Amino acid sequence: MTLQEQFDSDSEAAAEARGAPTEPGASAAERLLAGLNGPQREAVEHGEGPLLVLAGAGSGKTRVLTHRIAYLLATGAARPGEILAITFTNKAAAEMRERVGQLVGRSVRAMWVTTFHSACARMLRVDAERLGYSKSFTIYDQADSLRMLKRCLTELGVDPKRFPPRAVQAKISGAKNQLIDSDSYNESAHAEFEEIVAEAFPLYEKRMREANAMDFDDLLVRTVNVIELFPEVRERWRRTFRHVLVDEYQDTNHAQYRLLQLLAGEHKNLMVVGDDAQSIYGFRHADVRNILDFEKDFDDVEIVKLEQNYRSTQTILSAANAVIERNREGLRKELWSEGDEGEQVQLNELRDEHEEARWVAGEIARLEEEEGVPRSGVAVFYRTNAMSRVLEDTLQRFDVSYQVIGGTKFYERAEVKDAIAYLSLLVNPADLVSFTRVVNSPRRGIGNTTQGRIASHVNTTGLPVWEVIERVEEVPGLSGAAIKSLGRFYETMAGLRERADEGGPVATLLEAVLHESGYLEALAAERTVEAEGRAENLETLIGGAAEFDIEREREGESEISPLEEYLQQISLYSEQDGLSSDNELVTLMTLHNAKGLEYDTVFIVGCEEGAFPHMRALEEGGEEEERRLCYVGITRARQRLYMTWARERRLFGRAEHNLPSRFVDELPHELTQRHSTAGHSLGTSWGLSTEHDVTPAQAQPIDPGTALELQTGDDVVHASFGDGIVTGVEPGGVVIVRFSGDGTERKLMADYAPIRRR
Repeated sequence: MTLQEQFDSDSEAAAEARGAPTEPGASAAERLLAGLNGPQREAVEHGEGPLLVLAGAGSGKTRVLTHRIAYLLATGAARPGEILAITFTNKAAAEMRERVGQLVGRSVRAMWVTTFHSACARMLRVDAERLGYSKSFTIYDQADSLRMLKRCLTELGVDPKRFPPRAVQAKISGAKNQLIDSDSYNESAHAEFEEIVAEAFPLYEKRMREANAMDFDDLLVRTVNVIELFPEVRERWRRTFRHVLVDEYQDTNHAQYRLLQLLAGEHKNLMVVGDDAQSIYGFRHADVRNILDFEKDFDDVEIVKLEQNYRSTQTILSAANAVIERNREGLRKELWSEGDEGEQVQLNELRDEHEEARWVAGEIARLEEEEGVPRSGVAVFYRTNAMSRVLEDTLQRFDVSYQVIGGTKFYERAEVKDAIAYLSLLVNPADLVSFTRVVNSPRRGIGNTTQGRIASHVNTTGLPVWEVIERVEEVPGLSGAAIKSLGRFYETMAGLRERADEGGPVATLLEAVLHESGYLEALAAERTVEAEGRAENLETLIGGAAEFDIEREREGESEISPLEEYLQQISLYSEQDGLSSDNELVTLMTLHNAKGLEYDTVFIVGCEEGAFPHMRALEEGGEEEERRLCYVGITRARQRLYMTWARERRLFGRAEHNLPSRFVDELPHELTQRHSTAGHSLGTSWGLSTEHDVTPAQAQPIDPGTALELQTGDDVVHASFGDGIVTGVEPGGVVIVRFSGDGTERKLMADYAPIRRR
């Protein structure tokens, strides 16, 4: 039996196994094309040369990619071993491999259907010796590579408190993803932190080579290195992979982009599938320019647009189209559906985040009771994890079971548990568990050995841990350095205990704990996106404590201290987190984690200027990526979409008065119903203040305020950054301001930023 006959036999058997309809006498290729729409078929049938498939949300991109692979085999354009199909996650690769297997049968075993990192590791097992590694090199995960980097920093005498290893690791990783080597990084280093990174980078590389080890970033970089440096290696892999297919191309970084260029640079049989409108991972070094410039990077590119959506109603798709078309950079396409127009997008303005959360909980209940919408078909998205606290508290209070995807429930997050442990130790001096959790967080040089000796002395003497550390010099076996560190910790906590005994506001005490313990300072020093998120969560916890203080003052004195009452309340929330329930779960997640998922009903909460789009992103010129993030959120909805915002939201311990997000105002009026609780108090079964009978004709458009016209040279004042001068004006109301306080230049939206002319 020939290879082609074997493939025909396998694919026919696979088609029968999955119940695919087959015409009598139809070839394998004809069977593969059956059921595809016009653009999908055009992409699958593409001949030689580069192919860009612009796949809109819900347009069947995985179907096109897998059918394209099967079609190459069915027509004899490629043998199984000549195909490299790449995606980003192991889960996505496994799903793609399974779907290809359903089409081609056993032939899938000879293909490389894998992730970038797995493909590179496999290639380096063949060629690593050319770069001075052995074929048995070890792959270090992030924890292993961090341990190695810490040794390097210790060797260099770097203070880990001033220059946290995780921050250094993040900088080195970012450089590698841009294919910037240690020499090039050193040439561009100017600030003190960058100079430390420049010093650590080459030593880390040297020690990794000595250990015959590579980190995840090295897998990409070294593969690019060996293909660039050795023509015979480049030629071998180009001959091996006559067809390269890439999913989620908009998420590639520069190293991945360069790898694909090298592999497909001669035969140019590179098919990339992606959607520039869903490029939302710039903070992970993904570069949207890779997909925007694909047509420039390769000659004679065929572009196929998949615009027919099989997921959402036309109203939801029209809303998504209207938002994304505001971006200046992008490859234009128009999502459409053959399905129903569907319900209008519901836009809801609430008084504050508590009313917003109650309204969402009430609407979820109404949908279940009146329309039979299961909770498992409902998702709530927010821009940052910190925004979930009030929502989680409210859902728990009203017995609505939920799950958090891609994250941890608020009161189970490590930084939140650390903060609560600090407070618990202030109340209960015998709490050895809380002591153990916080005594070296942030790091104070009080390691496991020292903690073990403290615990042993507590058990031996029967004294509370507080009294033990008060007389720490009596603990056997402690070093002088450990005694000093514990002494400083005791002094800090003793001062905070005195403040706690005074019985003042819990929020004030919590803020003092986080500052005086050095916790917030340590997070700021990490200089990572993750650390910023943890700091936001702690600021949100302070905000929650402030709400508790206000409520307690309103209700009057209690039999127990404010701090004890607060901890009791928090512990009840934490206990509820752990309760199991047979009820279906509502899903909560950040907008970044929503990509690739879909739900019948979607709520996007916190749609306010400064929250979404996020103020930091706006200041860094990231408005277009924020808009793409909104597009992703909208297109997750199949049947119903709600967008809510609060006129006042307590963030970082203080109340902020908000304008609705510009993304809300960009939705066509005829697609929306707008509701507001302003001046209304219509009760529901949940005791909410809401309104369900405002028609689009009655609703008033949201007015972002009078435009502030600024010119280069104008003096301005910003509410947070102080005095500045306008150094540039860009289209779309963007102004560039240099602030005198720190000398930084920031891009701001003149109509929305808290600035005024001096």
